[in-house]
Parts: sequence; structure tokens; C-alpha cells
Amino acid sequence: MRFVDTLAKSTKQIKHQNMFKIESKDVHLHYGAFHALKGINMSIEKNTVTALIGPSGCGKSTFLRLFNRMNDLIDDVRIEGKCLIDGKDIYSKEVKIDDLRKRVGMVFQKPNPFPKTIFENVAYGLRVNGISHKSFIEERVERSLKQAALWDEVKDKLKKSAMALSGGQQQRLCIARALAIEPSVLLMDEPASALDPISTAKIEELIYELKNDFTIIIVTHNMQQAGRISDTTAFFYLGELVEVDSTKKIFTNPNDTRTQNYITGRFG
Repeated sequence: MRFVDTLAKSTKQIKHQNMFKIESKDVHLHYGAFHALKGINMSIEKNTVTALIGPSGCGKSTFLRLFNRMNDLIDDVRIEGKCLIDGKDIYSKEVKIDDLRKRVGMVFQKPNPFPKTIFENVAYGLRVNGISHKSFIEERVERSLKQAALWDEVKDKLKKSAMALSGGQQQRLCIARALAIEPSVLLMDEPASALDPISTAKIEELIYELKNDFTIIIVTHNMQQAGRISDTTAFFYLGELVEVDSTKKIFTNPNDTRTQNYITGRFG
């Protein structure tokens, strides 16, 4: 009976409705007096990869962090407009931020494994959410590592420190950690910028596979990377969304000369 109760509790805590669309409606964000995002309107479909591109300081990472409310952690931030996930405003008073972050995973620019074993890194989110059944956790850890294309490399050293892994392996471990609690959305802030070309290729291949199960938004400075992995590309400049369209359209026939100038290397 205890196993059934535990499993039911586990499933209830981490299962959720699939999210079909992410939207921003006339979003403005201010850091004190600085107007960082200016009236951003965008719609992102389920099971796609959307690349956010633009020069440093243009607002793309700030926009990315709207969707797991990480900007809330910065002093003197003011946000106007609406950010919707599956039609629900994630900035409404009814939304619990911890619950939101279970549904919206985040992978950062530099790998940030915990100083724990490989197994415990992936299991961490499950344990924090009150899940304690051993076989359930083991199954979820294995599945997450397989989703992150890391299982075959680490299955015989799960009790070893995650800090002993290479940079590329650490980044895939961080992706597995994010996947373990079964989010629907995965936010990636330049996840391959600190990696070597071989590790970067593995991360790109992984992102391409993951979109079958997740909606992915990625910030990248790498134009070739955006072209290879994304379905949609959004170009930001000076806090504005200049244009958003299919990646093929953005890279071959953009509507705005600023986009053309950026992707051809004339500035940025």
C-alpha cells in the first residue's frame, strides 16, 4: 500500500497538462530606469525549437527568463503585459513560482552540476519534490540520462562525482537534471557556448531530438547553430523584437534590413 501511495503522490506532483503554446503580449520590462524589453509580442508553438538571436544586451536572455520568472530575483524589476503558457498568465497572483519552475526547465550557459554523484544530480529535483520511492527514482534517472544522450557514457559510474565529467558531459547531465521532473518547456541560455565543437554537436543533436517531447527556447550567438537546430528564429535589437519568422525565412529573406545586417555580420 505504501508503494502505491508513494507512486500516486509522485505522479500527481510531477504530471501536468501538456502546454500547447507560449505567448508574450505587449511585454515591457524595466530594470530600474532602464527599459530592457519594449512591447514584445510573440507566440511559440508546442514541440518546436525557437532561437532568440541578437547582439549582446539586446534583451534576448531577459526575454527567455520571463518564462520561469527568474527576472523576479533581480532587484527593482518591473514587468508589464502578459506572459501566457497554455493560456494562463504565469505572472498572476494565483501562480506558485515553485510549481511553474517544475514545468519550465532551465539550462544555463555554463554547466552547473552539484557537488554530488551523477545519480544524485539527476535525482535531486525528484527528492526536493518529496519523491522517495527508490525504484521510481532509479527509473526516472535512467530515462532522463537516456533522453540527454548520456546514459551509455555514465551507466557504470553513477556513484562517481559529477565534477569528474567533461564539460560537454556536465552540460548533458544538467539537461538530464532538468528533464527528470518532466517539464513541458525547456529554456536554454547559450547551452553550448562554453563547449568544444564535438560537445557542441552533441548538444545540438540532442536539442533536435528533444523537441519531440518538449517545447524549447534557446538563446544563441551562433548563427549557424540557430540555422541548424531551430524551427523559428526571433531577432532582438535594443530591447525590441525586430522580427520573428521561420528560421529559413529569417536567414534567406528577412523583412527588416537590421536583421539582414546582423545575420550577415555587418554588426553585432
